[in-house]
Formats: sequence, C-alpha cells, structure tokens
Amino acid sequence: MKNSKKGFLLPVAFAACTAIGLLIGRAMLVPSSGYASNGSYGQLEYQKIQDVIRILDNRYVDNVNGDSLFETAIGDMLHKLDPHSSYIPAKDLALANEQIQGQFAGVGVRFLVMRDTICVTNVIQNSPAESGGVLAGDKIVKVDNTVTTKKVTSETVMSLLKGPVGTKVKVTLIRNGKKFVKTLTRGEIPINSIVSSHMVDSKTGFIKIDQFSLATTDEFRLASESLLNRGMKQLILDLRNNSGGVLRSATDIADEFLGPNKVIVSTKGKHSKEYRYMSTDVGALENTKVVVLINENSASASEILAGALQDHDRATIVGRRSYGKGLVQEDVQLRDGSNLRLTIARYYTPTGRCIQKAYSGDMDEYMHEQASRYDNGELYKPDSSLFVDSLKFRTPKGKIVYGGGGIMPDVFVPLDTMGSSWYLAELRYSMAFQSFAFDFVKNKRTQWKNATAYTSSFNVSDELLKAFTSHAAKVYDIAFKPAEFTYSKSLMKQVLKAEIARQLWTEDGYYQVLNKTDKEVQKALKLF
Repeated sequence: MKNSKKGFLLPVAFAACTAIGLLIGRAMLVPSSGYASNGSYGQLEYQKIQDVIRILDNRYVDNVNGDSLFETAIGDMLHKLDPHSSYIPAKDLALANEQIQGQFAGVGVRFLVMRDTICVTNVIQNSPAESGGVLAGDKIVKVDNTVTTKKVTSETVMSLLKGPVGTKVKVTLIRNGKKFVKTLTRGEIPINSIVSSHMVDSKTGFIKIDQFSLATTDEFRLASESLLNRGMKQLILDLRNNSGGVLRSATDIADEFLGPNKVIVSTKGKHSKEYRYMSTDVGALENTKVVVLINENSASASEILAGALQDHDRATIVGRRSYGKGLVQEDVQLRDGSNLRLTIARYYTPTGRCIQKAYSGDMDEYMHEQASRYDNGELYKPDSSLFVDSLKFRTPKGKIVYGGGGIMPDVFVPLDTMGSSWYLAELRYSMAFQSFAFDFVKNKRTQWKNATAYTSSFNVSDELLKAFTSHAAKVYDIAFKPAEFTYSKSLMKQVLKAEIARQLWTEDGYYQVLNKTDKEVQKALKLF
C-alpha cells in the first residue's frame, strides 16, 4: 500500500514543481524587457509557491536542492511546448554568449589534455600567448597556483585561462624538459566560425563554416575575397555538422550569392508579424558556381542558407537530409542573470517550405531521431516516404523541393563507412591520434612550407603506422587487432595524416587532407 501511495505522489509532486517553474519563470522576467508579468497571476498563486517550498523544506524525505529542482522544472515545461525553447542558467550563459559573439577573453592557445598534461597544439596569431612567447609544443603544468597535471579537464583549464580583458595570468610551462614561467595579459580572442578556406584545385574554392556567429559574415567575405583573388570560379560551401547560430549571418551570406530583391527567408509566429529577409545588390559571388554540402547534423541557420540557395536555383545541394529545425528563438533575460531562449516564430524558405521536423512532445524521442535515421537506413538511401505531395514545392526553374523535416539534397550521397571498424573507432574516441601527432611534429613544424605542400608530398608509411598502433597499445591500452587493422589500414593512414596536419595548421590543414578522398567533396567536383 505504501508503494502505491508513493507512485501516486511522484507525478503530483512533479506537476507541482512544473507549475512552480512556470510561475517562478514569470516572476523572474526582467520588467524592462517588455515581458514582465501581465498580472494574470494573483497573490494566491504566489502564496501557493511559498507553501509548496515550505512543505518541501519541512517534510520531504531528503534534502532538497531548490535551485536545481526549479531549473529542471522550467526546462521540462518549455520542452512540452517545443524542443528548442530552453532555459539557460546564469552560470552557463557566458559560454553560450561567447559562441554567439564569436570571441572570448583569454590568452589565445589551443590545447589538448593528453596523458594528464595540457599540451599546447597551436598559438593564435596576434594573441597574448604569442606576444608572451608561448610556442606550440609547450606543456602547461600550472596556471597561477593551480597544478594542471593531475586528472585535469579541458573545462577546468579554460576557466583558469579565461578572465576579464587586461587581467594577468601566470602560466608555468615545460619546453624541451625545462620549466619556466610566463605572465600573460588576457585579451579578446576570436572564435573562428570558418575553420577552413583553401583552393581544392586551380579554380575550385572550399569554405567550411562550423557555426554562425556575429563575426561569420566578415569572416566569410574575407575568405571568399581571398579565394577569388587566387582564381576561384566555383565554390564548395561545406555546412556539414553546422548546428546553426545567428540568423543574420546566414542571410548575409546567402545575399552574397543572390541578385537583388529576392526573399532569403521569412519568419512568422502568433505574436511575431511576418518578416522577410531580402537580398540586396552587393553580392560578390553572384557569378560564382556553388555546391552546398549538408548532412543530418546541418541545422537551423545552415538550413536557412542551404534552403535559400536551393529555392532560387542558385546552388546544388549535396549530401543527406538536414536536421529539420525550422523554429526561431529569442532571448529574454531574467532577473537572476539566467536566460529564457523562447521560440517565437517559424521560418519559411523562399518557396514557402517550413522544414521543422515533427515533434510529439517526447524530448527523448526527438533528440534520438538522428539515430533512428541510421537504424532505418535513411543514411544510406533516401527515404521515399518523406516525399509527400502535400509538402511538394517548385522553384522558379521548376525543380521540385520538399518541406516537412529538413532540406532534402538535390544529389544524395550515402554515409561512407568504408574502412570503418571497432578498432578504428576505439582509436578515434581515445586521444591516440592526437597525442601521437603531437609528439611526431615536435621537431617538424618548419619542415613543410604550408598545408598544400604537406598534403601533396607526405604519406604515412607502414613503419609510421606500426609506431602509432604501438603507441596506442602502450599509452591507451588499445589492443592491436590484426584483422580489423588490415581492413581499416588505408583509412587509418588518412586519419593520422589529417591529424598531423591539424597539429601544424589547425582545421584548415586537417580538411585539406581529408578533402582529397571525401565522397561529398569529390561528388561536388564532378557536378561542376
């Protein structure tokens, strides 16, 4: 009988917490934002909140973390409405804003935690670290008075190195076995959203956008101008695994390819009047051929950009169906410094498609929809059940496009699993490739003039690959598996070569190597 009572009370308690979250959320809204309470809740409702809190404090079987409980309730409440409205606690807001702003305050080093040591893989140009004499290959063993060699995490190191602009931080380094100290003055450090920009061949440029921040438009214009000056006539625009970001950056980049007075995207919601983002006459790439690469992880702003170029017959879309996020969020700051990221509208592509995928109210099911695509085979061939007549639209040139859950590519390319094995997966999910590459480049950072020279002249030998597998077995306890090694050998060499390039030239070098055999990139070249 006691168990049945407990089972009855749990959902009641959760419902009460959800209601508290709703009321607390309204009570915390900043009045100046224009979203303050409209008075629909009276004194009795607020008294109920206090009553429930007092009962929980006085009578609940265990200690209650009220802040955590309320934050969870607010998040769960929002997800009953849609999957993308969210609550961001004050402690997490700074990191979220860094991604939007495209910069943070720090010292300017890229690092990896390898073998319980912070290893500097790259130093950002014109950063405090560069001017202070920090070099790639250095190892950080202490930040101020905190030792960083005992099971330290990347998040911990970032929190130690970040701080207000102009403040100082003392970093203890080891270089070639010698320990020394550098005092660095923190400054503004850019978070590059364009991680690779290079020429694939004499007339084909490649730009990979990792996310959309406030700085992405300027980054894109600089990158495309550089490629045009190098003879670019056609462009591969890689939006794979780009989860979105700032809407305006996506529309500005679409504008670069379109003529004047064309709809790029429109937004509309119950409390938001329809607004259309229109192209101007300033596009620098209006005469440049373009292929856009997308996959199942391309979302939001990525889909806006791909959808606009597809609907205006301006680009060929290559890859697999995109994520399917067609909802627009607006941030509302709360009194305690936290943030409500609220869905206020849907966005529609130029032909009128709303590409938001279905949501039943089950957040877990929604978040695992990507896995279901793998299970049902959609990553290997198009799912014809998604091509519904009621969701059919036509572009100005008569091409048929579909709404109802993501951007459907014009040219489907299946997921490439050739050479994959559990052994290779184990190696990739460890730090084996990164740590081996870090050691390998120690005395080779000036051996190649640039990533292009490296890509064309360097190959991973059987002897080097053998040294790598021995390193993985010794340092990461990954047992050598002969049969899987033979099957994955070619791909393993490619991954190791790309990781070495990343150590030397960051992501730009990494993608220059991978693009030589990347199925989507090679398909794009054939389409040109």
